Amino acid sequence: MASELPAFAETAISAALLLTSVVTLLSSYRVIRGPTVPDRMVSLDTIGTNVVAIAALFALQTGKGLFVTVSLVLAIIGFISTIAVARFVTEGDIIE
Repeated sequence: MASELPAFAETAISAALLLTSVVTLLSSYRVIRGPTVPDRMVSLDTIGTNVVAIAALFALQTGKGLFVTVSLVLAIIGFISTIAVARFVTEGDIIE
């Protein structure tokens, strides 16, 4: 199914996959070495967003719609976890 894409689209998707993978690796450095908890939290959110982008790009590359569903589920989980961590950092408790 990937052969249905024009050569430019295949090149662009491959470049985007490589770029998002590199940015994800660089963000993991900030998660490990981040000087503050908010820095680590933003980096984790960036990694979550990049993983969603990688799943969507992989769906485009392979032509399989299952990865679109995976990316949507990952986006929902990432959003909920970001809200939970932000609430824990600000209030010290997630559920009242």
